[in-house]
Amino acid sequence: MQEQSYKLRKLTVMGMIIALSFAAVLFVRIPVVLFLSYEPKDVLLTVGAFLFGPVAGSIMATVVALLELVTISSTGIIGLVMNILSSCLFVCTAAAIYHRNKTLKNAVIGLICGALVATGGMLLWNYLITPLYMENTTREQVAALLVPMFLPFNLLKTALNATLTLLLYKHISSALQSARLLPKTDTAVTVKKRLPVTAVSLMILATLVLLLLVWKGII
Repeated sequence: MQEQSYKLRKLTVMGMIIALSFAAVLFVRIPVVLFLSYEPKDVLLTVGAFLFGPVAGSIMATVVALLELVTISSTGIIGLVMNILSSCLFVCTAAAIYHRNKTLKNAVIGLICGALVATGGMLLWNYLITPLYMENTTREQVAALLVPMFLPFNLLKTALNATLTLLLYKHISSALQSARLLPKTDTAVTVKKRLPVTAVSLMILATLVLLLLVWKGII
């Protein structure tokens, strides 16, 4: 009975994360450059993957991408593939490293590795796939945009996702435990130990937001 209860709560939490991630796509989409935009859905998906593992993370990322496909997407199957790849490269890489040993150090290492893997992976996939849905654009033209456009965008996007995940994960986890949707666990990182990480994360977040505003020409 306890195992069934846990599975039910796990599915409930995963459903909540999927709903919130899709809402993030609908309501918090920030156009950046060309057809590229930032939305914080991967932050929520990474929190879910930190809770339940990389396989659960990939399932949630796929469901959100399918919801986008049947509602707001204008890029069809190609957009679906790109959305799944973009999310899974970051989310699953970070979660796979974190789940080997759930410590703050491994969370940071996982998020950094996720950011690098996602950035490198999406450069390759943008080169291969972007010409298929950008009208009158050749692969050579896309290649010319990789360093000045796609590289900084993906670095900024994944850095924002990593920083926000680091800031929010423990708070969301604690809230779910308080709501009895997750079993209570002994956290190795106390509030006192998290304070320096929170402070540094906030400074990084502020810097990234300023960079985004400068890139968009707002300031």
